[in-house]
Amino acid sequence: MENTPTKGRVLVAMSGGIDSSVAAVLLHEAGYEVVGMTMKTWDYASAGGSKKETGCCSLDSINDARDIAVRLGFPHYIIDIRDEFGDFVIDNFTEEYLAGRTPNPCVLCNTHIKWDALLRRADMLGCQYIATGHYAQIRQDADTGRYVVSKGLDENKDQSYALWGVTQQSLSRTLFPLGAMRKTEIYDEARRRGFTALVNKPESYEICFIPDNDYRGFLRRRVAGLEERVAGGRFVLADGTDLGRHEGYPFYTIGQRKGLGIALGFPAYVVAIRPETNEVVLGNYDELASSFTTVHKLNMGKLGSLEGRGLVPAVVKVRYHHAGSPAFLEQVEDKINIYFTEPVHAITPGQAAVFYDGDDVLGGGWITRHVIGEVPQPAAAAALA
Repeated sequence: MENTPTKGRVLVAMSGGIDSSVAAVLLHEAGYEVVGMTMKTWDYASAGGSKKETGCCSLDSINDARDIAVRLGFPHYIIDIRDEFGDFVIDNFTEEYLAGRTPNPCVLCNTHIKWDALLRRADMLGCQYIATGHYAQIRQDADTGRYVVSKGLDENKDQSYALWGVTQQSLSRTLFPLGAMRKTEIYDEARRRGFTALVNKPESYEICFIPDNDYRGFLRRRVAGLEERVAGGRFVLADGTDLGRHEGYPFYTIGQRKGLGIALGFPAYVVAIRPETNEVVLGNYDELASSFTTVHKLNMGKLGSLEGRGLVPAVVKVRYHHAGSPAFLEQVEDKINIYFTEPVHAITPGQAAVFYDGDDVLGGGWITRHVIGEVPQPAAAAALA
């Protein structure tokens, strides 16, 4: 029996991997009129990399996505967004490292590039919705009318952390077909339909424009004269004690232990980066811990704002694979102060802090600073007493 679309037209972002492919298949079978689209975000060869191009931008991945569309009989398009991607995401990536911070390009891309690019093309193609293969869920709150992102059912694959910056307007038109499924079910769905190549295809975890995972090499190729610019930097202790020379502050990140090339008689970690003096501060594990940080450039999806709410309890993730730590949030104008109930290690400027109310994403922002040691705050002290 012919499948007659009844639920609307949806533009599906297809990377060629199993998740986005199964998302497109499920929507097609559920009665949506599916249009597939693969985004070319980066040409790795142009950066002088030595490794074969892999992942969502490779020719193989584009062909895999197109093959699914051909087999199921829906249209598939390839769009080239390398210019808009490069100008924003890659420039930000290099600028953040040069500022002594550690960027998160995937979150930035979701927030500012992919959703905007998809929605523009969706409008051009007459699609009411866009969809991706993310493991997350969306609902519209019955009381506030706001769209709320919540964790995917599969805790091990949950990607809600990477979606905190997506706007209300974008969420209102977004579908996450895999949000209520486990990864094992995705493999089962692919096998059941005979998509064995997808089942056997390895997953990619690299940044799309750094498939060899060598971000230092990427920075050296990207920024002319970088090594000369950062030469002569020093490792120091927090009190200023000189420990010797390092390779240049952009090549380190807070929490790093391996690859320091220095022996101090105790396990040493990068606990701070001082770009203005080209210093990398080393210390012990305890010096990585802090009970306070500040975030800016907020997107408070669930409630819109925390202003006037005092200290709001939440669980905060300070990086993608962080389990989350209990904290109190205090919004002051366009920033949020985070007071952790217990110190958290390796809070890294440039990464995102994402706030959770149970499984729901309250919102998030970009971490602006790491403070060595605990920082008592009067408001937090009263709340935690």
